[in-house]
Amino acid sequence: MSIPEISPDEALRRRRAGARLIDVREAHERVTGIAEGAEGVDRATLEAAPQVHVPDRAAPLLLICQSGRRSLQAAHALAAAGYTDVASVAGGTSRWQAEGLPTVLPDGDIDLDFHDRYSRHLRLPEVGLDGQRRLAEATVLVTGAGGLGSPAAYYLAAAGVGTLRIADDDVVDRSNLQRQILHAEDRIGQPKVASAATTLGALNPRTRIEAVAERVTSANIDRLIDGVDVVLDGADNFPVRYLLNDACVLHRTPLVYGAVHRFEGQVSVFDAGRERGRCPCYRCLFPEPPPAEDAPNCSEVGVLGVLPGVIGLLQATEVLKLLIGIGEPLRGRLLQFDALRMRFRETRLSPDPDCPLCAPGRDFPGYIDYAAFCAG
Repeated sequence: MSIPEISPDEALRRRRAGARLIDVREAHERVTGIAEGAEGVDRATLEAAPQVHVPDRAAPLLLICQSGRRSLQAAHALAAAGYTDVASVAGGTSRWQAEGLPTVLPDGDIDLDFHDRYSRHLRLPEVGLDGQRRLAEATVLVTGAGGLGSPAAYYLAAAGVGTLRIADDDVVDRSNLQRQILHAEDRIGQPKVASAATTLGALNPRTRIEAVAERVTSANIDRLIDGVDVVLDGADNFPVRYLLNDACVLHRTPLVYGAVHRFEGQVSVFDAGRERGRCPCYRCLFPEPPPAEDAPNCSEVGVLGVLPGVIGLLQATEVLKLLIGIGEPLRGRLLQFDALRMRFRETRLSPDPDCPLCAPGRDFPGYIDYAAFCAG
C-alpha cells in the first residue's frame, strides 16, 4: 500500500479538521517541541499495540517524526495492520518548525541546552535520558592533565560528566604540546590544571572543573578521592599508580588504569575495592614495580604523540561505561595496544588470593612511602 506523504501545512489543516496527529519520536526528542495538537507515542510502542492508541482503524491518522523517515515506516506498519487512512508528514518536525507552523513545548521546565547538547547520547537506548542524568550527577577524579588526562578529560567533559576534579602540580611546557591537547602555545608556563579548566570550560560550560594544583600524595589522596565515582589514572608514573590503587581499594572506588611507552599502551579497570576476591587490583598484576632502567618515562625515551590519545580515549570509554552502567568494563582484563602493528591484545587477569592489599578479609595496611617503594 502506498502511504501519502503530505506537507506540514496540509497536516496542520487536516489536524484542525479532526484528524489525529501522533508524534512517533522518543520522549526525549519531543521535549524540545512538538507540532501543535500532536500526541506523543514513540514508534516502537505504537507499532507494538496500535489498537491501544488508535482503536478505530478507519479514522484519519497523521504520523510525524523528526525528518519524516520514521513516521513513514510507522505508517507502513500500521497500514499492514489494517489501518486504511494513514499519512506521513514529509520533512517531519524539522520542516514543520522551519516553516513557522505552531509548535508547543511540553509542560514543565525544559532545559533545551541539555537536550540539544547531548542529543546523540539521548538517542542511544543504552544511554538515554536516565544515563545522561547519571553522567551529569557524577564526579570523576583525573590524576594528571598530561598525555593521558588531556584526551580523557576532553571527552568526559564533552560527554557531560558533571564534575571533573583534575589534580596536577605541573606547568605547561612546549614539549607537552605534541600530545597534551588540553594546552596551547599561549599557555606555556601556566599551571596545567588552569589551562585544562580554560579548555574544558570553553568546550562544555555545564561541566564543573575542580582544578587542584597539587601533586597527588598520601597526604591528600583521601581528600581528592572523597565523593568521587570513578578515578582515572593519567599520572603515568609508578608511585602514583600504587597510591591510587591502594586508595581506590580502601574507598571502594573503581580505578581506570592507563599507561604508555614509546609505541605501546595498555588499559584496564581495577575494581577490587567493590569486588574483593572477584576482581584484581593493580598489585595483583604488578606486585613489585619494575627496575627504573626497565621503565623509563616519556621524557627519557619519547612517545608517539597520538598514542596517549588512543589510550586516554579508551580510558574515557571505560569511565563512561562504569558511570552509566552499560557494557562490559575491562575488569579482570588488560587491553594492550601496539601502534606500530595496529594490534590489540587482551590478557585475562585473576585476583591474587594472597594479595597484601585486596585479598578477602585483609585489613587495609595503610599508605606507604611509594617513592621509596618504587625506587627499590
